[in-house]
Order: sequence, then C-alpha cells, then structure tokens
Amino acid sequence: MTRLLWALTAVWMLSWPAQAAEVLTIYTYESFVSDWGPGPRIKASFEQECGCTVNFVGIQDGVAILNRLKLEGAATKADVVLGLDNNLVAEAKELKLFAPHGLDPANHSAPDWKDDVFMPYDYGHFAFVYDSTSLKTPPKSLAELVEGGGGGGEKIIIQDPRTSTPGLGLLLWMKSVFGDKAEEAWRKLSPRILTVTPGWSEAYGLFTKGEAPMVLSYTTSPAYHMIEEKTERYQAAAFAEGHYVQIEVAGIIGTSSRAQLARQFIEFMMGPKFQDVIATTNWMWPAGRPSKALPAEFDRLVKPSRSLMFDPETVARNRKAWTEEWLNATSQ
Repeated sequence: MTRLLWALTAVWMLSWPAQAAEVLTIYTYESFVSDWGPGPRIKASFEQECGCTVNFVGIQDGVAILNRLKLEGAATKADVVLGLDNNLVAEAKELKLFAPHGLDPANHSAPDWKDDVFMPYDYGHFAFVYDSTSLKTPPKSLAELVEGGGGGGEKIIIQDPRTSTPGLGLLLWMKSVFGDKAEEAWRKLSPRILTVTPGWSEAYGLFTKGEAPMVLSYTTSPAYHMIEEKTERYQAAAFAEGHYVQIEVAGIIGTSSRAQLARQFIEFMMGPKFQDVIATTNWMWPAGRPSKALPAEFDRLVKPSRSLMFDPETVARNRKAWTEEWLNATSQ
C-alpha cells in the first residue's frame, strides 16, 4: 500500500507543469531583432545567463518606440526600452516611466554622455552613403549637397524625422549647420529627395536596389559591405562641416515587476557578450566593454572632422517646430 501511494504521488508530481521562465520584454527597433541584426545572438546569450526568456518587441524605429510609450504610458508591457537615442531622452524622461539604471554613468566610450537613467550601448555618426559605381564624385559638404555642387545634384533617399532616428538626425544636422536658414536649405534640397521612408531599413533597401545613388545612413555602414560582401562599392561621403552624432541608449521601465532582471540585462548589455556582436551586426561603434578588437575594416571608415550634437533638452524644446519647418519646406 505504501509503495502504491508513493507511485501515485510520483505520477502526480510529474504531472505538475514546469515553472515558466521569467519573461523580460524589451522594446527595440525592427532592424535590431532582424535575422541579420544583433537581437537573435543577444537573446540566446542572455537567456543562457539569466535562465529567463527574452521577448524582443520590434517597433519600426526609435522615434516610433517613443511614440508608442507615449500612447501606452504606465500600462506599457515593456521592462526595458533599447533603441532611443540622445535626441529623444529628454522627451522620454518627461513620461516619468524610467528608473535609474544603477551603473556607473561614465563607464562607457560614447562621446559627451553621462546619464543615470539611460545607458549607451553604441554610437555612430550620420552620413550619406553613396554607390561609387554610379556616383564618382560625391559631395564634400552638407552645403554642397544642398546646393547641388559636385555629386550633390543626384537623387537621395532619406527617412522621416517623425518616425525615424536617422531622419531626426538629419533634421538636427541641417539645423546645426544652417541654423535660421535651415528651412531655405531644405527647400533647395527638396527636389532631389526621391522618397522619404518611415525607417532606415526601407531606405537602405531601396538604395541597395539602385533606386538612388545616395541614402542617409551612417559612416559605419560601409563596414558591412566590406566585411560581409567583400566590396568597397558603397562608401560614406565625408562632409567638411562635420557629422551629427547618434548615441543609442537603453533604459529600465520603473513600474516593471522584473526590475532586478531588467538591471541584470543593462549590466549584461555593457559587457563583452553583448558588445562583441554590436560592431558587426548593428554596424555601430560599441560603447561598452568588448573583449576583442574591431575588424580592420573599421580603421578605413570616414572619421568625422567634427562631431555635431544638440543637447537633449534643446531637441525636446524644438523638435516639433523644427519638424514643422521641414514639412513646410519639403511639401511645397
């Protein structure tokens, strides 16, 4: 009878469902979680370390992530937000959703950045990437691009500043170079804009299909083609005025019930298992602690003569007005 009781107890215990792994929900942008992006490798690596399940939610781009957070408010399902940038953090803080990350805010290599809420994981400079087979003489400055001098008369593809962080980056790049004359500069440039896409992926895809010889991207984009495709066909144009810098950051949602796991992820993000894959999957400069040197191709990329950047508060105060300025100039 005792043996029968033990056997029945064992069967009953085996029938219990296994305890579900804790799920960490991370909002990020679509290219990050694509098959060729860093997301799949980072998910596998962190899940092995934490014993949890990472649920990446891909949203079109960084500006779209912020817009979604504004709609969801405190009801957001995100535990971590990865993919906002230096131009959006002031607006993000106004939502009162984020908690301090708890790490040393200076323990990174991103330029001119120190913040106790948002931690940088990579950075780069915006640039116009061109197809050297169809554009032999690229513009040498933003002014030359606007005026149509040199190779600046060719069609270009850009992204929408209302939905895309590169699109917003170009808006701020134009404003930092042309100031009060930015709207006039946009009017001059407008006839050569082939299309404005919602995000970076669509724009770059059209560019590589040959729809236009130039696209708004990053100085680091040619590294992808050199490393993965073994070609130097696509290059970034170096602009005399300098290039606008983007610092991509991650933050913890303060109302998350998985705050400890979220902080574990942010700490993991700054370490080698995350940082070692950033350069050759997200194609940006790592901001944390990689364990190995970058491929030699990164030494051959354009090095901006100057890094341009507005402080986040200035962007937050002016983004709406500067976007309306862009709309007025490009819709005529």
